[in-house]
Amino acid sequence: MVNSISKTVQTLIDEDLSLQDALQRDYANYSAIARMLLPKIKETVNSEVNLESVITSVKRAKANYTILQGKITKVVAGSGLTIRTDMAKVSVEKTKENLEKIRKTLATFSGDFLQIIEGNSIVTLISDLNSFNKINSIFTKKDVIDQKQSLATIIIRSPDEIISTPGSVQAFYNALSRRHINIEETMSCYTETIIVLAMEDVSKAFAALTDLITQARTKTV
Repeated sequence: MVNSISKTVQTLIDEDLSLQDALQRDYANYSAIARMLLPKIKETVNSEVNLESVITSVKRAKANYTILQGKITKVVAGSGLTIRTDMAKVSVEKTKENLEKIRKTLATFSGDFLQIIEGNSIVTLISDLNSFNKINSIFTKKDVIDQKQSLATIIIRSPDEIISTPGSVQAFYNALSRRHINIEETMSCYTETIIVLAMEDVSKAFAALTDLITQARTKTV
């Protein structure tokens, strides 16, 4: 029975990003969470369940959502943030013709920002809004799969150790997902992690990442 309760508690928390965030950031009320989960647990295990056993299971589950551990803490603590607003992206089919157009664009590009993500069949170009119309115009309408404006990028600059520390980049992603922030695109460039998101989410995302970095710095003092 105890194992069934623990597994059910874990499953329910895995499905709730808000609870994960509360546990990870240490503002969770274990008793309140247990009372909230209790009806669903009773339904799942089809038996009466003691509240204290649920509270214990919630406390145990917390360890699974503790992002800042070991070397990850040092990497996150040493990271800094830069925001770029007024960004846009266009995704096109990966054809020889389009790749040649992109190559020529790179050779003459004079804008503030341009990143290219190349997949197996699609290429996405992310640029500052001032350069977007020019970049978008080099492709035919039939080649364009998706385009979007009103985007922003958050560039996370981390210590060299991020290259060899598993889980470091995931710590940043988790901080955003647990605040229900959608990541439009993401890429890494050596020690920089670039995250593209909607302009309307940039303030919330900056706050989430700043909180994470502040927590890490507190732990390394």
